[in-house]
Parts: sequence; structure tokens; C-alpha cells
Amino acid sequence: MTDPNHPNDPNHPNEQRDPRDPNQRIGPDHPDHLREPAPPPHPYYRELEFLTPREAQSRFVVRFGEDRRPPGRPGFLARRAVLGAGGVPVVQYRLAPSEAQGGPEAYGLLEREVAASVALERRYGAEKFVGVLTRVVGFDLSAAEPFVLYRPPIGRPLTEWAGRLDADDQERITGQLAMAVRLMAGLGIVHRAITPENVRWDGTRARLCEPYAALRAGEQRAPYGAAPWAPPEQRAGRGAVDPRDDLWSVAALAYHLLSGRTDRGDGPPADLGDYRRLAALRHSGLFSPHAAERPHPDELLRLLHVPDPLAAGAEAVDVLEPFRARYDAQLARKRALTGERRPVGAPAETPGVPVRDARPPSRPSLFTRIIRGVEPPRPTAAPPPGPPAGPPSEIVQPPPSRNRMCPHCLLPVEFDERLLVTIDAKGNRVPLDLSTERRPAHRADALRKAYHLCPHTVDGDEGHELPLPYLVNGEPLSVALVGSSSVGKTHLLAAMLGEVELGGLEPYGLKCLPLNPEAHRAYLRERVQSLQQGRQLGRTGQQTFARFADGLLVSAAGAVPRPVVFFDLAGEDLAQDSEVGRFLMGVDAFVFVLDPLRALRLPSLEPVREQSGLRLRDLGDEAFATVLNRIPRQRGGLVAAPAALALNKSDLVRFEPVVDRWLGRDLPGRLDPAALHAESRDAYAFLAQAASPAWLKPFDDCADCTLHFVAATGGQARGDRFPHGARPRRVLAPLLSLFAQCGLLPGAEPAGPTEGIDR
Repeated sequence: MTDPNHPNDPNHPNEQRDPRDPNQRIGPDHPDHLREPAPPPHPYYRELEFLTPREAQSRFVVRFGEDRRPPGRPGFLARRAVLGAGGVPVVQYRLAPSEAQGGPEAYGLLEREVAASVALERRYGAEKFVGVLTRVVGFDLSAAEPFVLYRPPIGRPLTEWAGRLDADDQERITGQLAMAVRLMAGLGIVHRAITPENVRWDGTRARLCEPYAALRAGEQRAPYGAAPWAPPEQRAGRGAVDPRDDLWSVAALAYHLLSGRTDRGDGPPADLGDYRRLAALRHSGLFSPHAAERPHPDELLRLLHVPDPLAAGAEAVDVLEPFRARYDAQLARKRALTGERRPVGAPAETPGVPVRDARPPSRPSLFTRIIRGVEPPRPTAAPPPGPPAGPPSEIVQPPPSRNRMCPHCLLPVEFDERLLVTIDAKGNRVPLDLSTERRPAHRADALRKAYHLCPHTVDGDEGHELPLPYLVNGEPLSVALVGSSSVGKTHLLAAMLGEVELGGLEPYGLKCLPLNPEAHRAYLRERVQSLQQGRQLGRTGQQTFARFADGLLVSAAGAVPRPVVFFDLAGEDLAQDSEVGRFLMGVDAFVFVLDPLRALRLPSLEPVREQSGLRLRDLGDEAFATVLNRIPRQRGGLVAAPAALALNKSDLVRFEPVVDRWLGRDLPGRLDPAALHAESRDAYAFLAQAASPAWLKPFDDCADCTLHFVAATGGQARGDRFPHGARPRRVLAPLLSLFAQCGLLPGAEPAGPTEGIDR
């Protein structure tokens, strides 16, 4: 095979630049770039604003061609355009107006395509061998009609070269396509659409089309493509996406170019042995219907005698690696401070803080078992009998209650039928008398919707009550979201509970019921449905008394249901060391919500900061510091309660490679401890590099703390709406981590050290 880097490469440093050269850099440094808005020079021209692959703002005068419907991209329109006075040609793919307004699937495809294109351009844009890939120019995902711009295609599709390619050209095409697959695999990207129509040849170089069907390696395969170009596993949607899926397509193309025929696409062609030029491909197992039996892209390059562009020494330096080492050092520090840690959920021995009812012996936290390598101890005795399992509708008579601590005032509450009430439409508490009710089904239904007054209300305090299931089921779990005003706590909680309502916890073996049906319906109507309909939620108002926003009754198979309540207080209430926040001393788990606009020193965020009026804060989130200074500490001076640090609004930095690595993939269908550890390590490194140390205070101060990339809305609001709808990403990750740490998630056992991770 020959070196695919041809001396006529337009990116070659010795080549003379031309303003109309489609391979010339197009961005703020381009001579035709409009630094200030200007009236178009001709009525046929308009102005086009977009972000370059480095997320720099660009504005050009543009003239568009006619729209067409590109094949294989339903919901999209394509048109040619020329930028600037020099007439630099580009191709624009944009969502059709109907899809832009109401097509989340099409928008998601465009978002994935842009993420893959930007990742490839950022990593390989300065390399000569990047010519085997279509080059992205810019994009705008927040426009009324979101779009992406590419350099125009060079050459003609392979379908037009039938019978005109000699053996050397066929070898060059195969080698260059193998190189393209290798480059994508280096970033964990699988193209999935390598066909004769999507590969262009100009006589010297093969170019692969835009990655409009790309997925990340390790994701679940989605059925896509047709025989013989797509491998059998991809067509059927079986298993996990693998870079070797693309190598099947390369092999099918190589056979087609040499034989002039197409095969059935279910294994090696019957006459494969007749072609000596394909011997290396045949003996390597490249035509195997199973990806695991095919060679890796770098192995195929060796077989084809093509230089590996990512050979040892050519890999990009990972600037985050020193910060990952710092994460490891911090873990070691915390392990040394805590020594033999108490089981998660055991009573904290802090003077002046009410002791909770003792929980049964449990395994160490997920954090301890995965990251610290501690084997789970075996319980020495069976746990004490608890209330009957099952949903509230099956509980006819509340059993004698153990002392249950009120999450508001932190005082013990025992079941007392005389304190049962219902709440009418006006918010009045109406006493509930069931002494004369003899029908078990009616009694159970009344108890399901009942509240229990807290007996500890004193004169001058606001009266409060607890949903009855909170008192008569398993050990409660209270979760507080912490962060300053406008960091997105309310949106994150609404997105979490929306995913729960859609069954997002069921793959993990958890069933969820409302803690109180009427209160839950009100929360869904006022918060979750509003967010799902693309409306921005109002800011959480300050309170004189901390009430939880919503509650669930969560159960695993065969286990006693446990009440889970969520607190969402205004940032002003959390940042002030007031009586409103006294409940924090009894909270079981925390989600610290971090805002990248306040934390990250990234130039790409400056335009958004200007629009929102927010500024960088090197001193961290004042709500973080206030809460961490208030809640109890354990031996070693660390916070005992499990915690998760959620980098919310991660969509604002989605094209940073480490963010894209996680935000660009869905959560796995089961808890993967190795992936949880890797994401925490990456998120810590990203924050340590781009933010001041104060923003990592929750991780530094909490004995158990995982870190996550999440996006509650997936985009910026315009006015009071999200123009392309709310698109939550990975919002259940912090909740699953807390559930695992608190012993609520079944089967949270360590996996292999690298299982499920594309590193």
C-alpha cells in the first residue's frame, strides 16, 4: 500500500493558499470574517453567524443555493453556500423548520454528528492525513434552524468509478479508508455509514463523508444500514458499538471494488479465495460476521503496509493526566483520614445532633468498595424485622412504628392515628378519623393519601406534616440539592424525577411510587411537565421553613420500600447560615450542583456569561461552603453523608473532549462501578484544570463523593422557553450513585476494572 498523504494535499504547508480553497481555515482569522455587523453588499446576500470547531464566534456574508433533501438523512435539508467576498464554498446541513421545532430525534442526530465532527477536527485538523475525513467548518445548534457547515465534497462517489479503477487505486482506497477508521477509533467514534455512495475518490485520495450516523464505541448498537455494507450485528442492533463494525464495511468495499459484485453480507464471500489481492483481508478474519473476530484498525493497517498515523509517540498529549493523578492522591488522603470507615448509614456520633434509628448492617459504600478496594463485610446477624414490604395500597393497618426522625425539625415521630389529616384543595388540614371504617380496601386507600402531623410544632413555628408512607415503610433517605441561585437545581430535580416517571430506574431493579399521590401529581404538573414542554422553570422562592419538594417510595425486588424525599431550597436560603437550613444536619445525602458559567475559565463561555450577566467566581459556590461548614463531620474531619458533585449545564462545554466522552453517551442499563470511577476521575481532572480549587470543596470535604457530567435542559433558554425543547442528559447518574452508596440500589457490585469503558 502507498502512503495516502499525496504531495498535492491542499493542507500541505508549501501549497499556496486561495480564499476559495475549501480546505483553508474558516474562522475569525479568515480575511472575509465580519468582526462587526455590516449591511449585506447585495440583496442576494445575508449574514451567517456560527461557531468554529474551537467554539469561536464567526460571522460571514453568505449566499445560499437551492435546498435539497439529502439521502439517508430524514428531516434534514442541504444546500451549498459561499462565504465572504472571496466566495469560499461550504455545504450546509440544517434541520427542516418542522423538525427544528418538534423533532427531538432529528435534533439528537445533528447534535451527535456535530460532536463527532468537532472532536475529529480538534484532534486531527492540523495533521496532513486529515484529508481522508470530511472537514467541518462550523455549526450553530441554538439557531432557529440548527445547522452544521462542511467543506464541499471533493471527487466523485465510488459508485461512479465502477470499472475504471486499477489495482493500485483499489489498494489506495482500501488503505485510506482503513486509516480513516483508525483515526475515528482513536476518539471512540464509529462511522456506521461507509458505503460506495459515502466515499469519494478524486484520483489520489479517498474521503469519507460526514459522520451523520456516528455512535460512540461501547454504546448499544442501533439497527442501521443495509447489506452488504453494514455488518450483521449493526443491521440487527445487537451488542455494543465497536470500531471493527466499520472495518466490515471497508472489507465489503474492497471486495466490491475488486470483483465488481456485491455479496449477501452475512460472512466471507463464497469466491473470496479467488482474489489474491484480498488474501490479507481474508486471513485476518475481516469478513467475519462477528466484530470480536476481526482485527483492530491498527492491526489492519499493519497488514496493508500503511503507516499508522497514531503509532507510538504520535498520540496527543492528554493535559488532564496530571490532574487525574491528583484525584488519585486525594482519594488516598481521604482513605488515610477515615481509616476503617463505619458502614454507610450508621449513626453519626456528633454531639448535639439527634441520633437516627439504627439501620441494619450494610455493605460499605459503593465509593469504598470500588475506589478503595475494601471487601464488603458479611453481616453477623440478621437485620431486625421491619414493616411489611409492598406498596402503600397493600398496608391495611400501620404497624407499630420505630422512632422515625422528622426530616424538617430533626425530632423523632411515632405513628399516632389521632394525628392523621388530609389536605384539601385550599391547603387546609382536615382531621382523618378512621375509627369507624371497617372496609380494608377503603381504609388502605385513605391511608395511602394521608398525612401525619409532626407533634413537635411549637408556638411561632410553621406547622408541618409527613406523608404517612414516610413513617410506615423502610428507612427514609433524604436528598438535598445544594448550590447558589440559578445554577439549575430546580431544573435538575425536575429532569431527574421526569426520568424516574418514564421508568428510568427500572433497568436497575428499582420500582418507584409516589410518597403522596396528590403532592406528586402537583409536582409533575407544575415542574416536570412544564420542563418537558420546553418552558423554563421559575426560580425557587425563599422559604421560612424547609419543606421537601417531592417524595418517592422506592423498592427493589423483595426489599422493604424506602421513602426518598428531595429538598430543593433557594440558593439564598442555602448560602445563609439561618434557621431555614437547620434540616441540613439530618440530611442523608447531597447533590452539589455546579454551574460552569461561574466556575470554568473557558473562553468559549464568555459570550454566554455576557448574555446571562454571570461572572466567574474563583472563591467557589458560597452555598457549598455554608452547607459543608454546617453538616456533621466524622472521624478525620470529613462529611459522613454520601455526596455527588454534578457539573450541570455540561451541554455548554459539550465539545470539550473529556465532557463529550461522557455526555455523548447514554447511561448503561446497569450500574457500572468501573465507569462510575472513570467518570469521577475525568470530571475531577476537568474541574481541577479549568476551575479554582474552591469548586472541588465537596469532593475534598466529603468522605464519599462521586462526580458527574449532567445536563438538565440540554440548551440555553431564550426568554422563558427552550427553543428546541428540554433534552436531559445523564441526569440520573448522581441519583444512582447516591442510591448505591446508601444501600438502596440492588446488585451494585464492582465490575471489571475496564469493563464498558472506552478509554
